[in-house]
Amino acid sequence: MIRFLYNFLLPLGLIVALPRYLVRMFRRGGFKQDFGQRFARYSPEIRVRFGNGDWIWVHAVSVGELLVALKVIDELHRRHPDWHFVISNTTSTAHAIALSKQKDWLVAIYGPLDVAAFVRRAFDTVRPRAVVLTESEMWPNFIWDASRRQIPILLINARVSPRSERRLLRFAPIVKAATRHLSAIGLQEPGHTELWRRLGVPASRLHVTGSVKFDPADSNSAPRDFRPILTAWGFGASDPVILAGSTHRGEEALMTAVLRRLKTAFPRVKLILVPRHAERASEIVAELSAGDLRVALRSAAPDGSGPDVLLVDTTGELRDWYACADCVFIGKSITGRGGQNPVEAIMAGRPVNFGPHMENFADLRDNLLKLGGAVEVSGEDSLLEAFRSQLADGDLRKKTTEAALLALKPHRGAVARTADLIEAAVQRE
Repeated sequence: MIRFLYNFLLPLGLIVALPRYLVRMFRRGGFKQDFGQRFARYSPEIRVRFGNGDWIWVHAVSVGELLVALKVIDELHRRHPDWHFVISNTTSTAHAIALSKQKDWLVAIYGPLDVAAFVRRAFDTVRPRAVVLTESEMWPNFIWDASRRQIPILLINARVSPRSERRLLRFAPIVKAATRHLSAIGLQEPGHTELWRRLGVPASRLHVTGSVKFDPADSNSAPRDFRPILTAWGFGASDPVILAGSTHRGEEALMTAVLRRLKTAFPRVKLILVPRHAERASEIVAELSAGDLRVALRSAAPDGSGPDVLLVDTTGELRDWYACADCVFIGKSITGRGGQNPVEAIMAGRPVNFGPHMENFADLRDNLLKLGGAVEVSGEDSLLEAFRSQLADGDLRKKTTEAALLALKPHRGAVARTADLIEAAVQRE
């Protein structure tokens, strides 16, 4: 009955969501490439590749989940060079990044819409030996089809925010009908165990692995050195630099207001802006250029003009830019809700500041604040004060980042523990 109801209501839900979905696709761009894969229609070249390997299918909806998945895939490939992986995404940005990571043992595709016919066709093509879902993506038809084929299904780095908890409990009958088919769930926090038990998952299938995102022991590669780019733009070696990462609409204006006021104490201070969605660059430039600040684009050729603001309109570089800053603001935490991941900034050794809306990282936020490893601000005035204190005091910056690293300690080894979980499921198969 649950499956019948889900498949009856799903088309209605897709129709309701379609206008918003189309607007988002057109705004972000890049949606035409491989569009047919959303309906499980693949090119002959990809079909040939799927015919030549025994695949582990990892689904990661957007960029954040993709980065988690790639860390775990790299660890599994290190252990098992003969294993093959297919990584599927939902957003065009994540898909573009995944395509850039393809290798002879790693194929990137779009995940199919959760319509039974599309899902069935996708599984007939890929024929995976195991399925790995990342964080909170549990599409029922996808899970049911994998289970029908007796394919082990794992959920890794399972994330529970207040919002996702409410959603899971609101649709508990459908969720339970899917979760009972999961072979194992890797939890970020011990406190999440009770929710999954309420959703029908036996305790024997719940494993606390820690957060892959927060694993301080993990680093796929050293950050790229972008300081020469700043030098080419005319940034001085001793110029103070503040950075706002993964900003959402409204936070760019907030940061430039703070920048103007900071200049009274630090006349040569510069701002690096890295919006969450790079396709907003033209909108941001138009907004900021109306003022007195000089704005340059990362994608433009440096001309030594010494802009006040460098707007990063490229993707996949945020971690590297953190290393160029003296202190950092985490976006989507003042004008947006949920926050963004602060770990890359912490690992770069930079003091972290964020607004009151870090709900998606509530456990880490609480631990950071408890240990003095971050500063929570409420708006322009408090962010200005935080930046002033940090720019003026190198010892304070060091003390804050050292405390932040302590908050990450429980997650050390999460990548390895998550790989262990997948490895055990695949080898039992």
